[in-house]
Amino acid sequence: MRTQPKETPINIRAKAFQRELIDHAANLHSKTRTDFILDAACRAAEDAILNQRHFFVNDEKYHVFMQMLEQPLSDNAGFKKLMEYKAPWE
Repeated sequence: MRTQPKETPINIRAKAFQRELIDHAANLHSKTRTDFILDAACRAAEDAILNQRHFFVNDEKYHVFMQMLEQPLSDNAGFKKLMEYKAPWE
């Protein structure tokens, strides 16, 4: 039985100036090129996912979500304290 490799290769092509730029930045952060690229790509991927404005769900999940929104808030001291702070622009 074959085991799955711990890491999966990702191959990309880059122009020489792009590679030099990435290498320079990676060196500034004491990272390998691979680590630098993966960190930057994962950060961009997380941002893209977190910045989604539209979420598509089936009817069942939608109704469960709406029920959760309609539930009264539980007594939460931390939330109360947060809401008592005056906004800096007020």
